[in-house]
Amino acid sequence: MRMRWMTVALAALVFGSGTVQAQSGAAPVPVPSGWALDWHDEFDGTALDRGKWVPEPGGQDNGNNEQQFYTDRPENVRVAGGMLVLEARREAYGGKEFTSARIKTAGLQERTYGRYEARIQIPRGQGIWPAFWMLGADIKTVGWPRCGEIDIMENIGKEPNLVHGTLHGPGYSGEHAFGGPSQLASGAYADGFHVYAVEWEPKAIRWYRDGILYHTATPALVKGAWVFEHPFYVILNLAVGGYWPGYADATTVLPQQMRVDWVRVYKRP
Repeated sequence: MRMRWMTVALAALVFGSGTVQAQSGAAPVPVPSGWALDWHDEFDGTALDRGKWVPEPGGQDNGNNEQQFYTDRPENVRVAGGMLVLEARREAYGGKEFTSARIKTAGLQERTYGRYEARIQIPRGQGIWPAFWMLGADIKTVGWPRCGEIDIMENIGKEPNLVHGTLHGPGYSGEHAFGGPSQLASGAYADGFHVYAVEWEPKAIRWYRDGILYHTATPALVKGAWVFEHPFYVILNLAVGGYWPGYADATTVLPQQMRVDWVRVYKRP
């Protein structure tokens, strides 16, 4: 969840159709052609499923100089109306000026390869930084960026019509990461829901926004060791402030919500 940018040509992707039944009485889950549903959360309950997600409370900012304190309070993370809601609030807490939330699947759901996608409506405003991303499950033993980081979607509030897809690894991390933007023709991403996805396969990762391929990474393209052939876990978070997005100011309207309709992980049959 660091800085990145590199222009990449856009290409179209067309999916075949298919569905699987999520659970008894639930609506069928669409399955892209060539994939099989492996893991998912439709957020149809009344509370965060702690068998799928681990909240990460604390004031950590991963070196980004962020302004929020993450909590697992319902004010900051909850499931309501068929959505996961991560909410950033302007309030003094834990020595920080803002509160928000971050959740992960570490220790519960870790995968090597697959198609990872989520339908998200991001928030807006100066200093607001939502992200849907992945970290190598070996981060505690090898550290970052040797563990690898796959940023499926990030947005910074001062760029309302851009999202970024990025890789971080040894020799290409932080502001030197290997990434590409996806720009809307009109309007802002915060105006509605969009589907953000990566397809991660041996020696290749591809980024999509609403079915449009906009970025590709392979070992030959990145300027360093390829560290993406081992298990990763998923993270959803809503940060406030930092070196890359800049800082929340008097123009930043809070609270702001990152609303997630669903997260789905597919594997090759």
